Amino acid sequence: MSFSPFVIKALVDTITGGTPNDETPPVGIYRSGRKIELLFLDCGLDMSLGAGSRVPSTIDFLRQVAQDYDADEKLTRLLVRVADPRDYLAAPEKGQAVIDHLNGVLEADGFAITIVDGKPQLISRQLAGVVVSTFVQKAALLDFDTVQLDISRAIASAKDDPEDAVTAACSLIESVCRSILIELNLPLPAKKDIDGLIRAVQEPLNLSPGRMDLPAEIENDVRQVLGGLTSVTKGIGALRTHAGDAHGREKGFRRIDTRIARFAINAASSIALFLIETWEREQHRALPLPCPRRIKPRCRIQDIWNSVSSPENNRAFDSPYRHSAHLP
Repeated sequence: MSFSPFVIKALVDTITGGTPNDETPPVGIYRSGRKIELLFLDCGLDMSLGAGSRVPSTIDFLRQVAQDYDADEKLTRLLVRVADPRDYLAAPEKGQAVIDHLNGVLEADGFAITIVDGKPQLISRQLAGVVVSTFVQKAALLDFDTVQLDISRAIASAKDDPEDAVTAACSLIESVCRSILIELNLPLPAKKDIDGLIRAVQEPLNLSPGRMDLPAEIENDVRQVLGGLTSVTKGIGALRTHAGDAHGREKGFRRIDTRIARFAINAASSIALFLIETWEREQHRALPLPCPRRIKPRCRIQDIWNSVSSPENNRAFDSPYRHSAHLP
């Protein structure tokens, strides 16, 4: 890992918030000299402005940090700290601007900052493709707490602990299925493993391979795809059983590598994203919806739905078995 000078410049922009006389719009929030020093202290770095100005002193200090033998570790701590959304609760749009600004320069270095379970993480773009990143954003908007924990664990473990990443990928699908069933006010199945849970959500989401409302010309094709949904999900569950760490592992255990872990994460994220988007479609709504973060940082799905729906739509929300004649 090695960060480019552009990352250093972006850190200066986002840590200081720019200078008062700068014509360029500030990124994030303006921090006084003392608040800048405290931010560095949060990251275990003793930085003192002394008689210097905010921005030049921050530039000089970050350049010194970039020369240290453990520069990558220190800069990572700073990137994660300045992107923490808890710093921007009064103005969430400024926090998002910080993340966008940092990701704009991190992309060329092969990294990205993403928010998982309300906390920022610096991850390799190889481990967080388009599907995973989209799913992370969707799970955050839906406030599926356990889902966010599972994806966080999977991403963090993919390189160094692929067995745990596979276990987390399986748990990811299980958590999405549980969350959807709970939101639909439906009971959990007697068999609460990944196979039982995926089957339990298929009927209320109108995803059963045996559905009879498909156009004749594509009937077999769609059934094959829907059957594949079950097969791939069961395959991820089997991989967890045989190669994951859910049931313990012996000393020196390592049956899979990062490549397989990444495949399992992407496959699980694709399935989970499809289930969530189908659930949204069945509820006749789509995200993102406005969430009053300044008043309540996290909103439950039912609260958001009630705030934007009519009484008729609220009654429809309580009726999960609304089979459509259209494709899922």
